[in-house]
Amino acid sequence: MMNYKKPKRYFEKSGVVDPDASYYVSLENVTNMDNHDIKTMVDLGRYFSIFAPRQSGKTTYFEDFCHKLKKDPTYIPILLSFQDYKELDKASFYGLIQEGIYEQLLERLEEVDCKNVEAVRGFLITHYITDHISLRKFFEKSNKVIPPKRIIIFIDEFDGIPMGELENFLTSIRELYQKYKKRLDKALYSIGLVGIRNITKLIVGGVSPFNIADQVKLPAFTLKNVRDLYAQYTEETNQLFTEEAVKKVFDETSGQPWLVNRLGTILTVDIKPETTDPINAEDVEKGIRHMLKERNSHFDNLLEKAKLYKESFVQITFNGVDYNPDDEDQSWLEQYGLIKEANDKAVVANAIYKRRFLKAFFRESGATADTSLKSYFTSDGLLNMEAILSDFEEYIMQIGVNAFYASQKPYEKTGQFLLTAWLYQFVEGGKGELRFETPTGLGRIDILLTYHGRKYIIETKINRSSLDKTIEKAIDQLCSKYLLTERANDGYVVIFDLKTMTGEVSMPQRRMVAGKEILCFNIGIDRGPIVRQA
Repeated sequence: MMNYKKPKRYFEKSGVVDPDASYYVSLENVTNMDNHDIKTMVDLGRYFSIFAPRQSGKTTYFEDFCHKLKKDPTYIPILLSFQDYKELDKASFYGLIQEGIYEQLLERLEEVDCKNVEAVRGFLITHYITDHISLRKFFEKSNKVIPPKRIIIFIDEFDGIPMGELENFLTSIRELYQKYKKRLDKALYSIGLVGIRNITKLIVGGVSPFNIADQVKLPAFTLKNVRDLYAQYTEETNQLFTEEAVKKVFDETSGQPWLVNRLGTILTVDIKPETTDPINAEDVEKGIRHMLKERNSHFDNLLEKAKLYKESFVQITFNGVDYNPDDEDQSWLEQYGLIKEANDKAVVANAIYKRRFLKAFFRESGATADTSLKSYFTSDGLLNMEAILSDFEEYIMQIGVNAFYASQKPYEKTGQFLLTAWLYQFVEGGKGELRFETPTGLGRIDILLTYHGRKYIIETKINRSSLDKTIEKAIDQLCSKYLLTERANDGYVVIFDLKTMTGEVSMPQRRMVAGKEILCFNIGIDRGPIVRQA
């Protein structure tokens, strides 16, 4: 029996990973659309943009890549960052670029014992980078002074560039690429712009100033990456991660580096600390529950981004809507790392984000039911939808109807979201499945809830004029389309009624239509006359 040994390193969750202090694995399959890896792109003199969400390992990857490049004296790798440059004026911006380039250039030339270093130093003393033109001229002139070397520049956090210089900067870089494309003595051999946005999609003045760039997307950890990362901890401590545990971490995180590292800490510090007892799949589930309850900057930052596109995020969560790279909401959610494409569908990036952010949105809505109450279930263990929907109506009375009037969104969408939040509590934790606006052969079902194999189909409507006509229309859609295609014998109609005062209780109506039993609820959302201040 091996004894537990105190680890020498830790799982990094913020900033650049130092392999001497933290467990570290190299990302795999970092390629462009032609399947060229970064080294190949650099050697081909390509200009490229790399985009990936925050805390996904961008900076660590490029620092490690530059370190490997330095093994060959031919290369002069230079790392810059625009992280806190957004508010700088032009002079300060280009002054910092000059400082970063000149310092690293001279340091590298001295490192490789360049014989022409003093001539280069003399050139740098006389050339000042003050704008995008002098930046371009620097590379053109230095190309004649510096011995045959390959200057490679990576700019991290490129999104932080002062917006007033975005077009100028990219246009100058583009000019360098076009002018030296067919020459071996390239002034700026290769450049990589690194950020959360796909820079090649930027349109300035009706054109893309950087459309010559290759597009590279930084991948998440593979299953092998996760296994290798945790194996480093095992080697130091003698505490094993079972294969089932590693697989569960990968499945739940989809390889998101921050989540993988944070779970590593929770599992070894909070769940099974200072022991050689193996960490198993059950421990991983405990660790995930621990993570879902904690406050941290990773979740806080992503939640603020998700709130900007809440309705799209919630719809993607339940439906796996068709992936559309030109859809603005999907594009931003993907760039923030909240969603991804899978089998032509837009899906949430990983199971942990799905559980965390849905809970956050629904918590905001205040939809809380005691799902342990027996009244919510029938004697045979199915859902008592009459009780569930009756209490939802009471919930709307309690919170008031301001939510229906707080935005430009249609009232029905607000009602759908609140009802979905209410129903979600009954399927949370894998007890069932919930979808809304899900397509069928004859249209889209507003809400489809499945519990213990039983389908509960709900049609929602907003009533602005005639309640009877609105109910009849909803029943007709429900019976002739959705109950038919789903082979269900009963369904539910929920009307959000602008003609009924909030708080006014309406008894549920039962209808039998062609052998189908329909239960109708009318929920008043009229807030009465608005008294305007003079």
